[in-house]
This record gives sequence, structure tokens and C-alpha cells, in this order.
Amino acid sequence: QVQLVESGGGLVQAGGSLRLICAATGRTFRMYGIGWFRQASGKEREFVASISASGGSTDYADSVKGRFAISRDNAKNTVYLQMNSLEPEDTAVYSCAGGLTGKYSAWGQGTQVTVSS
Repeated sequence: QVQLVESGGGLVQAGGSLRLICAATGRTFRMYGIGWFRQASGKEREFVASISASGGSTDYADSVKGRFAISRDNAKNTVYLQMNSLEPEDTAVYSCAGGLTGKYSAWGQGTQVTVSS
């Protein structure tokens, strides 16, 4: 069973950067595509970015294209979300999720990102 734990969240000023980390345990991690999602207070959860098992394919929500970058290091069982040019609208709890074919079966607990204006 793959388990995911997020870290790296915090409080930053608008225009700043954060790097979120999704650390995984489990022998099948390398087979999992990983997605990042976020949920702002009072809002629905939304897709942010995803990366294929090999790292060869990535996808981004329009709202973060050009600002966020997802990457993975399978040797370290880790996926990253580099967030640049942060805006107050990016404030949310960010969670990572994993699955074999795009159907996510494992979720982390989430990490809070707060961007001040």
C-alpha cells in the first residue's frame, strides 16, 4: 500500500515561492501517476498538476500554468510542486494523490499554503 505525506507549506507574501513535497512509502510508488490538488476554504477541491509514473508527461490547471512546476524523483519516492509567483488566490490546503491509471487511490493529509497580499 502506497502512503503519501505532504510537507513544505507555509505563509508567504504574494510573489514569493514555495516548494511542496509529496513523500511516499510503498514499493509500487514508481508505478503511480501523482496529482496535486488544492481546496480553498469554502471551495471545492480542484486539480492543480499531475505527473506520469515515469515523469515524462505533466499537466497543469490553466490557473497555474507558467507558475508551478511538478517533478518527481522515483529514486527518492518523492514528488515536488515548485510554486512561483504565488498569489493570494493560491491560498488553500494542497494534497497529493496517487493512482495507477489516473484513478487516484491514495491521498495525503494535505499541507496549508497561505499567500498574503
